[in-house]
Amino acid sequence: MITPMAIEIPTAADSHATRFSTAITRLPAASAINGLRTQNTGAVDINLMAKQHNDYQEALRLAGAFVLELPALPECPDAQFVEDTALCLPGLAVMMRPWAKTRKDEVAPMRGALSQFFDDIVDIVAGFVEAGDILVTPSEVLVGLSARTDQAGADQLQSILKARGYGMRVMKTPPDILHFKTDCSLIDDHCILATERLTFSGCFDGYQTLLVPPGEEPAANVIRFNNHIIMPAGYPKTRSMLRVEGFEVLTVGNSECAKIDGGMSCLSLRF
Repeated sequence: MITPMAIEIPTAADSHATRFSTAITRLPAASAINGLRTQNTGAVDINLMAKQHNDYQEALRLAGAFVLELPALPECPDAQFVEDTALCLPGLAVMMRPWAKTRKDEVAPMRGALSQFFDDIVDIVAGFVEAGDILVTPSEVLVGLSARTDQAGADQLQSILKARGYGMRVMKTPPDILHFKTDCSLIDDHCILATERLTFSGCFDGYQTLLVPPGEEPAANVIRFNNHIIMPAGYPKTRSMLRVEGFEVLTVGNSECAKIDGGMSCLSLRF
């Protein structure tokens, strides 16, 4: 088993941020042009997607990640969105159960990859859960019920996490938001970047929140890898705001994955 640097979960008195060492990505297949989408925003340019995928991986490396790129899965058009397949916590990987039938065959190959890093791997076998609906903070795991994650799946996940000492809270994702993390990201251990529509639902009470400027809602989905924030290009107000707050910001083009409902967090598993 490969042993990456473990995620550091701080105590309340610890001022250090959670640290990551590893990111898993998957090469987009040519079939990605047929990925799931909630609306038609134009044809996917697969060559541009491949370039943006490489840029994304380079940003992760600049942030200090060891990047493991998995081969394309041509039979799974959405397989590059690896985050939905697993929840990775210190010493534990929980394999998700995607809502779409076209995505079910993504899970087993990811389970094999994660077996290099985790001894404790558990499978969701009831209902549906996609990790795009899960936001992990140092104090709890937040799960948003959505069109892709239901109560049965959330209940089983809660049972798995409770048995291992993790607290979990379930909430309702507003109906116009695809995944819970479509509209939010943890940008340090105590601050959540989010849209107004999700924040005003009350789900982040008790957390510091930073709102993306109106008109830049897609920029709420970013990833933090140690001292860096990796965000989609094209949202200058959010980029400037994050820099003013003291974050090191890397921008990556995401136009093609966005056409099939993919954001920054969807494209990697980080632990």
